[in-house]
Amino acid sequence: MSAPLPGMRRAALAFIFVTILIDVLAFGLIIPVLPHLVEDFVGGRADTASYWVGVFGTVFAAIQFVTSPIQGALSDRFGRRPVILLSCLGLGLDFVFMALATSLPWLFVGRVISAITSASFTTANAYIADVVPPEQRAKSFGMIGAAFGLGFIVGPLLGGVLGDIDLRLPFWAAAVLALLNFLYGLFVLPESLPPERRSARFEWRQAHPVGSWRLLRGYPQVLGLAAVVFLANMAHYVYPSTFVLFGDVRYGWDQKQTGYVLAVVGVFSVLVNAIVVRRLIPRVGERRALLFGLSCGTLGFLVYAFAERAWMFLLGLPISALWALAQPATQALITRQVGPEVQGRIQGALMSLVAMAGIVAPALFATSFGWFVGPHAPVRFPGIAFLIAGVLLGSAVAIAWRFARAPAPVAAVAAEG
Repeated sequence: MSAPLPGMRRAALAFIFVTILIDVLAFGLIIPVLPHLVEDFVGGRADTASYWVGVFGTVFAAIQFVTSPIQGALSDRFGRRPVILLSCLGLGLDFVFMALATSLPWLFVGRVISAITSASFTTANAYIADVVPPEQRAKSFGMIGAAFGLGFIVGPLLGGVLGDIDLRLPFWAAAVLALLNFLYGLFVLPESLPPERRSARFEWRQAHPVGSWRLLRGYPQVLGLAAVVFLANMAHYVYPSTFVLFGDVRYGWDQKQTGYVLAVVGVFSVLVNAIVVRRLIPRVGERRALLFGLSCGTLGFLVYAFAERAWMFLLGLPISALWALAQPATQALITRQVGPEVQGRIQGALMSLVAMAGIVAPALFATSFGWFVGPHAPVRFPGIAFLIAGVLLGSAVAIAWRFARAPAPVAAVAAEG
């Protein structure tokens, strides 16, 4: 089968963009209300609710750690379209399930199903690699990043407004968005991976985290860049893990001020992904863009760590925003190294690493922050979590310097043996 025609490709990429946007919007919608709904189920006790919200988050990441490689392997064997459509349908039905949940255990079951069916990010990246020429992939991955940032700006804001009306209304809104997207894709989305380019079989030994990581070993440059992905995602978890408490302790920010700052972070991310990526990366190349983006992220985190005044912290925002250059550059470099028959499994392995970061990083950052602002701290240092994040990104710069090289011609899948 020939590559999709330009018009078909534009329609397909538009659907992928909308899919990511709606998925992030849907998840963002429930962020402001999920803790309060849990609180209602546990008799209004905030401490118990906080515990269960933490359990929900850890279990979600743990399930993604296991299922992401499976989803990638399924898309390599049976095509991208059915996996993406089942993800949209599953998420929509699951949001309905959670909207109707009458107890904490049923809500927990809903979050488990949601984690299992969230295949869009893994398969969307593989889809882009299928239909976009290598030299244009960074721009397309940048648009995915823009959709992600836009969803996390609008989703929580809209969820808060709807949640003021009824705690379950954001779940219904998320369900409608996901199901409408399923119907849209059912009629619009073409298959990007023809049968002759698919994996010959589905193998369980490569469809679990350890097996998918073994696959990475067959591509040394990809393995190095996978380490960059893991460290970068570890560092990114400093925001959800400590930012609210950090702003309160160091600057006395209330919830509204913290929300404004996070909204600015999201706006900067959208601007970099939507505008800077498409203009800068074609000029300087993916390697330089990756190193520059990671370096800006490192510098931004160091500014955050040592900023004694709020205005100093705010000066770091546009610097760290350029970190957004790194993700599309990394994805473009990775997809150049492998053939279409393993793109899904490679993306599944990467998403499994992202999920592992989601399991490990929150405890690392929260514990270090609590220790350095507590009564037994050797020195009071609220910025410790950002300093650790900066060290992680600095390590990623060193690894990227070694492995972010011009790709060799795509080889046969030597790792399958």
